[in-house]
Amino acid sequence: MNDILRAIAFYLPQYHPIPENDEWWGKGFTEWTNVSKAKPLFPDHYQPHQPADLGFYDLRLPEARQAQADLATAYGIHGFCYYHYWFTGKRLLERPFNDVLASKEPDFPFCLCWANENWTRRWDGLDNEILAEQIYSQDDDRLHMQYLAQAFQDPRYIRIDGKPLFLVYKASQIPNPIATAATWRDEAHKLGVGDIFLVKVESGGESERGNPIEIGFDAAVEFQPDWLQLGHPLQSARRLWRIARKLKLAEPAYGNNAIFDYATIVDRMLAKPSVPYTRFPCVTPAWDNSARRREGDAAIFRNSTPELYERWLTAVVQKETSDPNSNGIIFINAWNEWAEGNHLEPCQKWGHAYLEATQRSLKKAYSHK
Repeated sequence: MNDILRAIAFYLPQYHPIPENDEWWGKGFTEWTNVSKAKPLFPDHYQPHQPADLGFYDLRLPEARQAQADLATAYGIHGFCYYHYWFTGKRLLERPFNDVLASKEPDFPFCLCWANENWTRRWDGLDNEILAEQIYSQDDDRLHMQYLAQAFQDPRYIRIDGKPLFLVYKASQIPNPIATAATWRDEAHKLGVGDIFLVKVESGGESERGNPIEIGFDAAVEFQPDWLQLGHPLQSARRLWRIARKLKLAEPAYGNNAIFDYATIVDRMLAKPSVPYTRFPCVTPAWDNSARRREGDAAIFRNSTPELYERWLTAVVQKETSDPNSNGIIFINAWNEWAEGNHLEPCQKWGHAYLEATQRSLKKAYSHK
């Protein structure tokens, strides 16, 4: 299957304590802290998300990382795309990936995505109450590549046409991305890595869209949720909801959060037009970041199910396997974003249903080929 199509799942490493999070959020903070405090905001709202098979794991443990890789392999996931946090030479949440590199275990493919947002109090990368700030320079670009080279030279590292695949989450925030890309490529050649395959993530707004070639990159990847394509939330699209809120008949959550219908989102995503550049597709099984936004302003996808996710994923991978120009790469957001409600890892409600849907979709795509 994976010689035709490679499904790569975004992977969050924030499941172990670090001194910075202890200082900013309280002693012992991990992503599980947010997850465990979540509460349902309206009837049938699925919160909190509770892990099943893997439990509330600690990513400092090699057994936890191996169990993740074994589960992903069993259901056809090709590899993980680890979020990588680099702040002018300082790294955060680096221990799990460092251990993966040093121990050479698990024997499971991976690539990196530089999450180059500022760290802030609101978990949104905006410039409010900055905890860790990105500062860009050519010297730092070279230092960054010197660190990355050890990962790029690992035989498990995912490649396209022999080139290590490296993603940047917010390429628009790099002051001169053309110069940064050129510096990275130059340094990679000096270090014996050879050429690299640079991908910008189409996260956020219009500033992240457009032909990646124009900024010195090779390709783009969709990011889901695609905030520009979601349409109106349920409560703003229907006059009844507006009246109900005024009369205090609607749940307060509908006035404080943006709530969308997952089936409608699937239809909108499948109707998106193609682009005149290489862009890898992305699918998400669900979304609900109310665990991180307990005071409101969350985005929530209602009525997400494994069946609807399977329909979306199947359509996308069949399109990819039918396209002779496709690189055979698809991203899934995410493997373990528990506080954003989008995870393939088994939970108490759905068990292995999303993993099974992923496996069926990949098999259908293989048969379609």
